[in-house]
Amino acid sequence: MSLTADRARLLQLLRELSFERRQVTLASGKQSDFYIDCKRTALTAEGHALIGRCLFDRVRKLRPLVRGVGGLTLGADPLASAIALTSFLEHEPVDAFIVRKEPKGHGTGQWIEGRKTIPDGSRVAVLEDVVTTGGSALKAIERCRAEQLVVVGCFALVDRGEGGREAIEAQGVALDALFAREDFLA
Repeated sequence: MSLTADRARLLQLLRELSFERRQVTLASGKQSDFYIDCKRTALTAEGHALIGRCLFDRVRKLRPLVRGVGGLTLGADPLASAIALTSFLEHEPVDAFIVRKEPKGHGTGQWIEGRKTIPDGSRVAVLEDVVTTGGSALKAIERCRAEQLVVVGCFALVDRGEGGREAIEAQGVALDALFAREDFLA
């Protein structure tokens, strides 16, 4: 299947499984009349495969290729997993990592899981399922930088167009989203 067909099918799944027209309070605290829960799509076998192919196609354009992809748990977790699997199958392995919301409460007290294969100074990309204000991506960028990782890009499934892109790019990190609010509200 072509990437154009993959992207179209992924949008169809997101519309069918993840998109709802209803009043909701977003993670940012903002009120909205629509909601997109990408996990409903990302956790299906087909959605996982499509996300991996579509996002890895964008990530692999970063050269030299990043060493890792990840973001704030929980939204970024299935995206990172999908990209890691796809990258391995494409013989360009990129490992996944998970940024905790709080440090691990026991053992090593880690903020980031998956660091064993992603050493200090590695180039990484931050992932986000839905960008509204950019808060989750900004936390992940901050934590990655604090852990001596070099964030060279941010990738999302959906940009709601509510200031997140500007906030992320103000930190010197370009945002590349597969879809925009218009793809759902058209």
